[in-house]
Order: sequence, then C-alpha cells, then structure tokens
Amino acid sequence: MESQRVVVVVEDAAAARAALQWAVGNFIRGGDSITLLHVCPPARSRRKRRRLRLVGFQLALAFKDLCNGIAEAKVEIVVTEGELGETVVATVNQLGATTLVVGLHDKSFLYRAPSPYTRVRSLGCRVLAVRQHVTARDGFLNAELTQIETISLHIPPPKIPFPMFTLPLGVIWRRSKRRK
Repeated sequence: MESQRVVVVVEDAAAARAALQWAVGNFIRGGDSITLLHVCPPARSRRKRRRLRLVGFQLALAFKDLCNGIAEAKVEIVVTEGELGETVVATVNQLGATTLVVGLHDKSFLYRAPSPYTRVRSLGCRVLAVRQHVTARDGFLNAELTQIETISLHIPPPKIPFPMFTLPLGVIWRRSKRRK
C-alpha cells in the first residue's frame, strides 16, 4: 500500500478535533504523512499577527497530541495567514495531498463558498468532511462522515443565457419598396 499525504484543517472548533479523532481511528495508517494546517486571519499590526500565529501553533500542537497513537506517522505543522478557504485550497494543491480532512460545523469554510462545489472542484484530492454529533456516550465519539470524491464529481458549467438583442420593429418588418 502506498503512503498517503493527509492534510487536516486545524480550527478552534469541536468538529475539527472530532474529524481528526475519526481520521486517526478509522482512516490514517502507519507510514502516512499528516499535515496539520492552521490558517490565521490576516491582521494589520505585527503584534496581533504574531499573537494569532502563536495561538494557531499552540492549537496545532494540541492536535498533534491526538496523532501520537499512530506508529511511524510523520506529522508536520503548517501555520499560515490568509483567507481560510483560498489558503486551504492553495496549500493542499501545493503539498500534493491525497486527502483533506475537515470538521464540519456551522461556520465551516466549505459552507461560505459562493456555490457548494466551487472550492471542492479546485482540489485535486479526496475530501473527508466529518460532522460531530452533539451526544458522545461512554467516551466514544459519534461522528458522521461525508466523503466528497472530486475526481468523479461532474458539475456542468453555468448556462449562459441566450443574448437578446432588441431591434426596432421597423427593421424587422421592413417592407420592400414596390417599383411601379
């Protein structure tokens, strides 16, 4: 089996943590390469930018602790700045990832796209979107998986309406002059 390159989006949301836990327990194998990606919002001041990066790195370190159960897995952390959706797509394509793991919550970047599949269409990998249920019993994680295969996803291009040109009626109904 080939080793996979898995990118996990790190967010300060319970759904993101649940997605990583689900992926570690069910999907990621030993020898896979895991990239924990945190995207900070853009900031103007240097002090605020540095604080946001530090908080993002600490959050990614907390996520790295969840990956410790995987033998021989290479875990790396990437903290970058930009708009969440565009930066995730660019980083995933740059790294050549085989799978993107995302935790679905109300403010997920997948929902903020102008159309549901615009961002997913530009990814060249499989997307595993995991939604956490509200109830977790006896320490077991209840999660629901949504897998989006972007290779077999066919989205037709938007239809361009037929251009309508308005012409004066005299041009359309022009009668030829009769010669006498």
